Amino acid sequence: APQIIKPPSSPTRRLFSTSASSPKPPLCSLSSNPSTLSNKNQLIQYLCKQGNLKQALQVLSQEPNPTQRTYELLILSCIDRNSLSDGLRVHRHLSDDGSDQDPFLATKLINMYSELDSINDARKVFDKIRQRTIFVWNAIFRALTLAGEGLEVLGLYRQMNRTEIQSDRFTYTFVLKACVASEASTELLKKVKEIHAHILRNGFESQVHIMTTLVDVYSWFWCVGYAASVFDKMPVRNVVSWSAMIACYANNGKPFEALELFREMMLETNDSFPNSVTMVSVLQACAALAALEQGKVLHGFILRRRLDSILPVISALVTMYGRCGKLELGQRVFDQTKEKDVVLWNSLISSYGIHGFGNNAIQLFKEMIDNGVSPSHVSFGSVLGACSHAGLVEEGKMLFESMVKEHGMYPTAHHYACMVDLLGRANRLDEATKIVEEMRIEPGPLVWGALLGSCRIHCNVELAERACRRLFELEPTNAGNYVLLADIYAQADMWREVKRLKKLLKDRGLQKVPGRSWIEIERKLHSFMSVDEFNPHYEQLHALLFKLSTEMKEKGYVPRTDVVLYKLDDEEKERIVLGHSEKLAVAFGLINSSHGEPIRVTKNLRLCEDCHTFAKLISKFAEREILIRDVNRYHHFQNGACSCGDYW
Repeated sequence: APQIIKPPSSPTRRLFSTSASSPKPPLCSLSSNPSTLSNKNQLIQYLCKQGNLKQALQVLSQEPNPTQRTYELLILSCIDRNSLSDGLRVHRHLSDDGSDQDPFLATKLINMYSELDSINDARKVFDKIRQRTIFVWNAIFRALTLAGEGLEVLGLYRQMNRTEIQSDRFTYTFVLKACVASEASTELLKKVKEIHAHILRNGFESQVHIMTTLVDVYSWFWCVGYAASVFDKMPVRNVVSWSAMIACYANNGKPFEALELFREMMLETNDSFPNSVTMVSVLQACAALAALEQGKVLHGFILRRRLDSILPVISALVTMYGRCGKLELGQRVFDQTKEKDVVLWNSLISSYGIHGFGNNAIQLFKEMIDNGVSPSHVSFGSVLGACSHAGLVEEGKMLFESMVKEHGMYPTAHHYACMVDLLGRANRLDEATKIVEEMRIEPGPLVWGALLGSCRIHCNVELAERACRRLFELEPTNAGNYVLLADIYAQADMWREVKRLKKLLKDRGLQKVPGRSWIEIERKLHSFMSVDEFNPHYEQLHALLFKLSTEMKEKGYVPRTDVVLYKLDDEEKERIVLGHSEKLAVAFGLINSSHGEPIRVTKNLRLCEDCHTFAKLISKFAEREILIRDVNRYHHFQNGACSCGDYW
């Protein structure tokens, strides 16, 4: 699994401000000498500030009237010491003298229990207090959201709206984040839209923090259009707003738009330079498009802005170079980094994996452990994926077994899918099926999809039908599953079944994802669709491809027209195959790049068998190095051979 930056998901503690949502009482000045302190309140406060919580608690038992400030510092000290037992002790004192009914202190207690991962105690504080100010409501919203109890937050929010308490800017931020603290659903998206309407009705649309959060949340629900609409209407934008929208595009399959918005940001903003978060998303967009030259420009910008010491940026750079086909540059960035975290190791392991260098990926995995870095679930996903691409079945099985035995980690659906893919590609379908049947968790779309993909490689109709029965239930709107099964039927000459599936697709209003490829020439990205007759370069490119195809036929090339799922004559099938997007992109590269310069193409789907054969022959007869990255891996064509060894 390639290392990518996750889309906006469940909120993290750093996104919340504990102090911003509650008022501060005036600070009292204290003497630096405890012997001169006139009362025990001042002594307790002094001890708290000195980090001596235990002694402060001893003095507390002798003070009949602790002040609000005293209790506040005691609560903050419990957080600093990460001591739940001391926090409970302070809470008991508050309850004994009735101070737990002070809204300010109740807010502090809720925040304390949230920080100490005791959400039940936080909820008890909220339930007991009679005077609930907006600060108390915000505190419990924040605490429950951090604990992943988003639905409970939304229930409480409805309850608050039935009172006279008015939401403030922190309320909207917390309840929006609550919508992404649970698994995405249509009902939750509906709730986001309701909150959005509430924000507009109450005149908060000028609050940049709220609107930026809204962009993040819409992005998490894959509602790119809604996010863009919110962003476009923002009267004021800061670097966080720009970064959120760029990330929205990058994380939702719109890398072109991400790069375009970044260029717009650089032109429009004078006082807000891109930060590390911005650069991670932009590098991710370059990686998605294999835009090497633009990636190099960004690398230079990162060096000038001194962002090259920030680990997420370094990891994104390694991933970008790996996905742009310059593995050696990614390795260089990795080697120059002194402190390496697991994410950086994963980036390089994944890069070697998608290039088919399975043994290198395994060696890196072992080096990571030897360097004292514990593998994560992503680490195992990356190294198992590398084994799959390289056909290292036994090594993959040993690594999979080591998850539980050596590292105490239970496999997720992704790891099971990797194993099914590993065994399936190697035509060990019985073992792959056994993995599915013996899973300790319910097989999901990832696992059944991996089994279906293996069936396509080896044309196993019976097992493919079994996988699709489950996939059609789990993913009824995923056209790709129908297309894969139709492809398998076509390989088996079961054209009646192909026709039935096509009708099923049409009846359900589903459409196959069209093949699309990209190539970067002189820092400009060019996009091609399969049989793209509206492309202004189509006639020129098709003429070149026809000429090359004719010449290669004389030397033994036979077009693989069986990849066309239509009952047409061979000539029409050849025309369709010749118009595949990756062929058009390669032809464009041959015309517009210098001889000796590698041609780098990215495709959004799996490379078909005919395009694979065609690229091998082109690399030989045109004496050009061709790199094509499909949805699964890199294919490095040179002198008539491919780095995958025809195993993909």
